[in-house]
Amino acid sequence: MTTDHQDTDTAILDTDVLVVGAGPAGLMLATELRLGGAEVVVVDQRPGPTTESRASTLHARTMEILDSRGLLDELGTPPCEPRGHFGGVPLDLTLPSSHPGQWKVAQTRTEELLQRRAAELGADLRRRHQLLSLTAEDGVEAEAIGPYGPVRIRARYLVGCDGEDSTVRRLVRAPFPGRDAARELLRADVCGVEVADRRFQRLEHGLAIAATREGVTRVMVHEFGRPAAERGGAEPDFAEVTDVWKRVTGEDISQGTPLWVNAFGDANRQLAHYRHGRVLFAGDAAHRQMPSGGQALNLGVQDAFNLGWKLAAVVRGSAGEDLLDTYHSERHTVGRQVLANIGAQVELLLGGPEVEPARALLTELVALDGVRQHLAGMISGLGIRYDVEGPEVHSDAHPLLGRRLPDAWLEPAEGGARRRTTELLRTGRGLLLCLDGDGAPALRATAAPWSDRVAFVADRPVAGGPLSAGTLLVRPDGYVAWAGSGPAGLARALTRWFGTAAADD
Repeated sequence: MTTDHQDTDTAILDTDVLVVGAGPAGLMLATELRLGGAEVVVVDQRPGPTTESRASTLHARTMEILDSRGLLDELGTPPCEPRGHFGGVPLDLTLPSSHPGQWKVAQTRTEELLQRRAAELGADLRRRHQLLSLTAEDGVEAEAIGPYGPVRIRARYLVGCDGEDSTVRRLVRAPFPGRDAARELLRADVCGVEVADRRFQRLEHGLAIAATREGVTRVMVHEFGRPAAERGGAEPDFAEVTDVWKRVTGEDISQGTPLWVNAFGDANRQLAHYRHGRVLFAGDAAHRQMPSGGQALNLGVQDAFNLGWKLAAVVRGSAGEDLLDTYHSERHTVGRQVLANIGAQVELLLGGPEVEPARALLTELVALDGVRQHLAGMISGLGIRYDVEGPEVHSDAHPLLGRRLPDAWLEPAEGGARRRTTELLRTGRGLLLCLDGDGAPALRATAAPWSDRVAFVADRPVAGGPLSAGTLLVRPDGYVAWAGSGPAGLARALTRWFGTAAADD
């Protein structure tokens, strides 16, 4: 457990994992660490969850993740929009999923939800704490300043989830290659204005976007050829937004009352390594990109969901540190792909008349369902396929290998009510799902030494659903790590993803 005592007026905390940053990625990570049995302290310099809804879109895979942990009931039924975009070109995002499309949830609501769950699970969240220094050798020692003075935190691992201007990244001196912003969008939430909704409207002098919900109008604007300003961390004035908006649209919104104003640029950077010994990174601390289509927040939450169960297993001693290397290999690859698609979108959005031929071609291509599905899979996170077998996933492998377990209805082999595969993931443990009763005894026997980490379920798939006979080994993050019709190869997969088998009593 975390302890708290005094030593020369400095509070000292001991924990398994120190998470720096209590945004969506940091809070998601804290919940997963606690679910996996790790002690965790979270520090954040803010007094509470953000009051600025910088990101208001949850994509299908993120909604599935929240569902797999029983978190969606608290959200109610947020607005869902099946149509998204790629570089401003309309794109139907509906793919097979329990939550297709994009869901409008204010970031402040997402943070409140995750903070409440982290607290329920026993995470130690310390607000108004600013990280000052850290060292990481056999363990991690960090110094922070809190509202009551200095705090020293000793942990086995530290994870930087402290945003695009990460203090952890600076202290570790982690290489962060890429490019700085050359162009930017100005953004404001405004009351008291009446303007028509504009969905990525490209005008003669720039790009304009506007949408009104519950009396608040969000405007975003870019003036073609206008470079990103050197702001030194400061936000733009509302007058700057109104001036650019007027030059681009001809409309005067200066009579409105701004609730929030900011600017975001097209910087595109990614850490060379997501792991630096006992220090790891997730979310915007690991990658910096324009939040096109709401991908940034979703990418960060999914980073944390991939890392949490792995780091908890290492802390518990049930898995070796090589499991943490799969975090980098899996999520760095996904991050690189997302940054590439965002880079392409930036050109289509903020480029001048010279990009119109490319936009016209893309408009024709997205009418082809294969192209649409590919782009929708990238943006929604539903198209991810991890390399879970080694150098590559062969083309003749099981179609679900490395992919997320689909939401499907199952008939319990021993009778009872139907249940969803998603419900079987609620505990945060692994899952060995036997969909063919004939092989159940041998599979159960093979998996028995891992029963403290992997639940065994023998159910029948409901006819017409996405699952068929066979057996699937599912990681705590919902991805299929092994598939087969018998026990051959199962023990090897269990060892790789869940550590050494427990010794017999």
